[in-house]
Amino acid sequence: MAESVIRLFNGGLTTQPPLSLYIHLPWCVRKCPYCDFNSHALQTLPEAAYIDALLLDLEQALPDIWGRRIHTVFFGGGTPSLFSAEGIDRILTGVRTLTPLMPGAEITLEANPNTVEAAKFAGFRAAGVNRVSLGIQSFNPRHLQALGRIHDDREARRAAELAATHFDTFNLDLMYALPGQTLAEALADIDTALGFQPPHVSAYHLTLEPNTPFGHTAPPNLPDDDVAADMQLAIEARLGEAGMQHYETSAYARPHHASRHNLNYWQFGDYLGIGAGAHSKLSFHDRILRQMRTKHPQQYMDAVGQGTHIADVRTLTRGDLPFEFMMNALRLNEGVPAALFEARTGLPLIVCTEALEKARARGLLLPDAARLQPSLQGQRFLNDLLELFLA
Repeated sequence: MAESVIRLFNGGLTTQPPLSLYIHLPWCVRKCPYCDFNSHALQTLPEAAYIDALLLDLEQALPDIWGRRIHTVFFGGGTPSLFSAEGIDRILTGVRTLTPLMPGAEITLEANPNTVEAAKFAGFRAAGVNRVSLGIQSFNPRHLQALGRIHDDREARRAAELAATHFDTFNLDLMYALPGQTLAEALADIDTALGFQPPHVSAYHLTLEPNTPFGHTAPPNLPDDDVAADMQLAIEARLGEAGMQHYETSAYARPHHASRHNLNYWQFGDYLGIGAGAHSKLSFHDRILRQMRTKHPQQYMDAVGQGTHIADVRTLTRGDLPFEFMMNALRLNEGVPAALFEARTGLPLIVCTEALEKARARGLLLPDAARLQPSLQGQRFLNDLLELFLA
């Protein structure tokens, strides 16, 4: 074992990266036809039993994270805002009891407009949530209907108003290249969003995932690649004019409002994921592990009680690490310091020499040896850049 560890990490990891906590709440009112997340249409919400399982999951994970401080918490789903404010408070009380949650930690909760009420937002804030991410997707009623969303444009606007009222920082999630969408309509969504003065906007290209109705049984008619590219450039320009920095492939933020939780992912930090289907990446001195919890909610709740809820564990190999690191770090438009590669992987950057030389020769990576930063061309053709780092 010692021999294989030496081959994997030259001297091992000398410091552990920051640690985040991801909490998966898997239920939603209705599953959208484009969604390939581990989410389940709501019949009944077993809130108390699921929270019991979450807290037991966290308690059983403590040996893997013992003594490490939690920098950020993220409630994802599903639609976490279906849970009561009292339920979210109970979860966060458990997190504070079991782990050293840092003072001032960013605590984000995803919410959908149709589940939002002023009293509920106030309750989430009182429980300790200090950032919400609203799944708006569009302010256009025709596009909301085409996406199978259960909220309408009035609910979207009301939810954005409430987010701005109750939270100093919040995110509005939007999509573009939607069925039948024009460039003018895509920009109208951005302009409407900017009217609420959001500190953070995410703008995603709609993709047709294979295991979804949109990707498999009923693919919609989407704008062609040229129109979609025009939308991306126009959205970036419009948000830039509004003072928002395009800091990651799909993320824009005002100064000091970038998502700290997501930045930790992209900088190859660690995260413990609890809940049905949640993923973890955990670093130890001699190895980096990826874990996945049992996906189905009821099976997960049953398995936690037996201590059998971790469905998959994989140790990243020396060959995995360059691609795993770059797949995250090169999503950041400003990249990362070159020294972060060795700090996060335990490998010298020299193992990437051939790929780095090819990337710079093709104009996909900037020539600064002290920084790993995609060029504008590299940002536009990120998949081509990342392929160079595959084992």
